[in-house]
Amino acid sequence: MAAKFGPGGNSESFRAAGLRSTLQAPRFVRELGLEAYEYEAGNGITGSSDMFLAVGAKAREHGIKMSFHAPYFISLSSVEKEKRLNSIGYIQRSAEVSELLGADIMVVHCGSCAKISRETAMEYATETLVGTAEMMQSYGYKTRVGIETMGKINQLGTLDEVLTLCKISDCFAPVVDFGHLNARERGCFYTADDYKRVFDRISEALGAEYAENLHCHFSKIMYTEMGEKKHLTFEDSVYGPSFEPLAEAIVSLGVSPTIICESAGTQSDDAVVMKMTYEREKIRQNKA
Repeated sequence: MAAKFGPGGNSESFRAAGLRSTLQAPRFVRELGLEAYEYEAGNGITGSSDMFLAVGAKAREHGIKMSFHAPYFISLSSVEKEKRLNSIGYIQRSAEVSELLGADIMVVHCGSCAKISRETAMEYATETLVGTAEMMQSYGYKTRVGIETMGKINQLGTLDEVLTLCKISDCFAPVVDFGHLNARERGCFYTADDYKRVFDRISEALGAEYAENLHCHFSKIMYTEMGEKKHLTFEDSVYGPSFEPLAEAIVSLGVSPTIICESAGTQSDDAVVMKMTYEREKIRQNKA
């Protein structure tokens, strides 16, 4: 098994090629030499069931591994119980779409803890996810709910918080956004060992299978004292993190993550850079 790379959503180069429909994305991604694509529905789910089925069919035709990003307005930890219950409904709709796409994981944000303690936010998120697990099991959905690490200090989503929430049910899995973690720590990934510690922590908390097949996001992100400010491109040389040490870590560990690039507009191009870097690192380590 090898790592897989792809973009989150459609890049500027996708549109520059004269492409408009996401039905064209799987072929575009495959022609770049990539293997994965994340359908972005952060602002809400607007497509029809027939369209999602068609995108899924195109992905299978071109050998593209699909994932799905659920709406940003899902909040596992809202202080309002109605919003937490509504979030379970939004996750259910996201699960339906994920199944139509053939996605094996859908990415969900944890929510805020700006107005409450982290302990209370975790209690609310736990309650929401218990209800989510019951819903997922009752409908027999096969796609996993991926709980994402987050980039702002006032959000739930440290690595340890995500791993704790994932222990609620085996229908949950961690989604590690390395750019987010780097931003909330104002810089923490500099060496291969820094990245290896993330995989080791996941393996210790949930089991080796979760670390070996981790779903990841990667981009360079500007940050302030409050954490994430905005996504950048690989042209950035100030904020990072750098991908090269991550490539070294995943080759050394022998893991096979799926890494979705979320660069600001250059996600397809930067995903190609990641794959090329990874392939060079495999050659380097094989010669060593």
